[in-house]
Amino acid sequence: MDPIALYECVTSMSCIVTQTSTGLIVGSLLFLVAAGLTLIFGVLGVINFAHGSLYMLGAYLALSAYRITDSYVLSAVISGAGVGLFSLIFERFFMRRVYQAEVLLQLLVCYALILIMDDAVKIIWGAEFQSMGMPAAFQAPPLFIFDGIVPVFYVFMICASGVIALVMWYLLTRTRIGKVVRAAAHNPTMTSVLGLNTTWIYAGVFAFGGALAGLAGALAAPVRSMSPGMGFSILIESFIVTVIGGMGSVSGALVGALVIGLVRSFGSIGFPLFVEGIMFLAMALILILKPSGLLGKEPR
Repeated sequence: MDPIALYECVTSMSCIVTQTSTGLIVGSLLFLVAAGLTLIFGVLGVINFAHGSLYMLGAYLALSAYRITDSYVLSAVISGAGVGLFSLIFERFFMRRVYQAEVLLQLLVCYALILIMDDAVKIIWGAEFQSMGMPAAFQAPPLFIFDGIVPVFYVFMICASGVIALVMWYLLTRTRIGKVVRAAAHNPTMTSVLGLNTTWIYAGVFAFGGALAGLAGALAAPVRSMSPGMGFSILIESFIVTVIGGMGSVSGALVGALVIGLVRSFGSIGFPLFVEGIMFLAMALILILKPSGLLGKEPR
């Protein structure tokens, strides 16, 4: 523990800016993963335990696409689309068969995919650590805000996640597609009676959630090393975010992701050996004060 270092940081504007930007990029990645996770749960009522593996697949697809196209933006689009398509296939052939099954069976199906994906990554990309490196488009001098250093790519990540969050909000609240998705989540039986194909609604939601995880992996590729099993840690953090924000609440996932990102960033200064514990402690305190999560609905 080093509370003095934390105090010195929060009383220094440059340290506040630097750590806040770091916390925001962590929160941005967590939001994209947790948003897909909570959207799938909110509509399908299924917890996709393999969601972290989709994030891993997105990172590796972005790496390969970038090496071929030499365009980071194009590689991120390819990654999101590729993981979305993979998620659609996984949902159609496997997950839809266990929607009404016990949680244990759903867990086994997802865990099988995790093991298969980890081994597939070792076969295709190798077991050693890999890194994309900073794309040429973002190899520019960092921004200096109140003497705090903010890399250009950090700004891009934060803005990209913000745009995706706004697009999701608009789709879910202002379009017919959003109304259909919310109707399927609230009353799937009535939705079917009205002539809407809930089977493909579920498939579309699952694929969209997977695409978000793939985009998160693509955004993380330039700043994080890649290795088989890399999806496990972000899966745990995403579950924390989902629980803190409220199960099924996308806006709650955004708030929860920002909270955890900032807690990790500033906690690493004052409590470098207890960062993981701080996250769980924050989750426990929030759930004690509001069991349904920050923006979750109270059970009737």
